Amino acid sequence: MTDLVQLVQSLGAPRVLVLGDLMLDRYVWGNAERISQEAPVILLRADTREERLGGASSVATMLQALGARTSVVGVVGTDADGFRARHILTGLNIDAEGAVADPDRPTSVKERYIGRAQAKHPQQMIRVDYESREPVSDAVEARLADVLVSKIRECDIVLVSDYDKGVCTPRLLRTAVEAARARGVRVIADPTRGGDYSKYRGCSSMTPNRLEAGLATNRTIRTADDALAAAAQLRDTLGLEAGIVTLDKDGMALAHRDGRATVFPTRPREVYDITGAGDMVMATFGLALAAGADYDPAIRLANVAGGLEVEKIGVATVTRDEIMADLLHAPFRAAGRVPGAAKVHALPALVKQLKARREKGETVAFTNGCFDVLHAGHVQYLAEARAQADCLVVAVNSDESVRQLKGPTRPLNAIDARALVLAGLQDVDFVTIFADATPAAVIEAVRPDVLVKGADYRKSDVVGADFVESYGGRVHLAGLRDGFSTTNLIARMKAA
Repeated sequence: MTDLVQLVQSLGAPRVLVLGDLMLDRYVWGNAERISQEAPVILLRADTREERLGGASSVATMLQALGARTSVVGVVGTDADGFRARHILTGLNIDAEGAVADPDRPTSVKERYIGRAQAKHPQQMIRVDYESREPVSDAVEARLADVLVSKIRECDIVLVSDYDKGVCTPRLLRTAVEAARARGVRVIADPTRGGDYSKYRGCSSMTPNRLEAGLATNRTIRTADDALAAAAQLRDTLGLEAGIVTLDKDGMALAHRDGRATVFPTRPREVYDITGAGDMVMATFGLALAAGADYDPAIRLANVAGGLEVEKIGVATVTRDEIMADLLHAPFRAAGRVPGAAKVHALPALVKQLKARREKGETVAFTNGCFDVLHAGHVQYLAEARAQADCLVVAVNSDESVRQLKGPTRPLNAIDARALVLAGLQDVDFVTIFADATPAAVIEAVRPDVLVKGADYRKSDVVGADFVESYGGRVHLAGLRDGFSTTNLIARMKAA
C-alpha cells in the first residue's frame, strides 16, 4: 500500500469535468414497525427526509469530497427538483454552469425508502424513479455541446457518467472525444447497460461492470480470464487505450494496449449498501488519472474507495482522510489484529484528534524521523520525547522521502511496516506520514508545544524550531544512547 499512500498525498486538485445524467436522490427514513392492515406490505413510519445528488452529479459530489475542482455538464428540469439540484451543486462549490435547464423534461429523481428493524439495521425497501429516458432535443443537445467544448478547455480529464436518461447521445459523446483529444486529455466512460457501445468509440477507457461488459461483448463473465477477455475485446473494438471491467467484490480487470492484462483484487468488506459504489470507483479512478497516475495504481486506489463506499448507507462520499486511514491500517489487518491501528492518521485527521486533546488541557510533543530499523536507541529516544508532554506525535518519512535523504538502497522497511512498529510502542500516541524532504508543513499544522530532536542536532539546525518558539513552544534535544546507529547496525548486518 506504500505507493498508494504516496499517491493520495500527491493527488493535488485536478480539474475534472463530469458529463452525464444529473439526478436528485431523495431518501425517506423510518422504522418498519408492522404489516399494514390494508394490504400485506410493511408499514414504514417515516421520521427523516434527506436529499443528495445522484447519477453524474453524484460522481461530481464524490470528486469534490476527494479534493477535485469539479464541473458538470448535463440537464435538469425547470421544476422544483431541478432548482434543488442546482442549489446543492453550487453549495458544494461544484461548477454548475453546464447544468442546462430543459423545460420539456422533469429532473431525474430517485426516491428511496429506508426502513429500520427495531430502530436499527437500516435497509432499502423500495425505490421510486421519476424521469424521462428520451434523448434530449436537438436544441438542448446543441446547447450542451457548446458548454461542453468550453468546459473541456479548462479540465484535466473528462468523465462520462451515462445512466441512459437521454443526455449522453452519440453526437455529444463524439463532441467530447474530439474536443478532449485536441487538448490531449483523457475521456473515461462509465457506460449504460446495453449491447451497442459504439457511441463510446474513441474514449480513453471505460469501466463497465461484469453484467454490462458481458452484454456488450456477448460473453458470460465468471472467471478472471473471462473478464480479461471481455476487457480486451472492448479495448480493440472501440479503440480504447485500456479496457476495464469492474467485478464488484472481485476487484477490477485491466487489458491495456501495451500488453498489460491484470486483475486487481479488493479485500473483503462488510457490505451495507452497494448503491453508489460504481460512481465512487469512477470518481477515484478518474481523479487519480487526472493527477498523473498510471492505470495500475489508479485502479488499486479506486478499489479501496469503492470498498469504503459499500460500507456506508446510500450514495455517500469518501474523503482522502478515510482512504488514507484505510491504507495505513492495512498492515494491521494483514497481521490478523489491529494493535495501535487507531494511532495512525493522515494529517487532517491528526489535527482534529489533537484539537480534542488540547480541549482537555493536554500538551503535545512532536518528533520525526525515518525509523527504518528500530533499535533500543530509538525506544529510549521516544520515551524521553513522550515525557515532555501529555502525548507524542511521530511523523515518519515516506519511502520516497527516505530515498531522497539516505540514497536508493533505503529504506529497508517500507512505510507501512515502519508505521506498524511505531504504532505498537506504548510511548507513541499518534503516527503520521509525510512525503516532503522536511517535516516543516507537518509541524506548522500540528503546532506542537514541544519539538523534540536528537542531541546530535544544534537547535539552530532543527527544522521548525523558530516556528515553534514563535508562539511560545519549546525545543527539546533528547539524549542519544551510545552504540546505537541505524547505519552502523545495517553495516554489521551486511557483514554478518
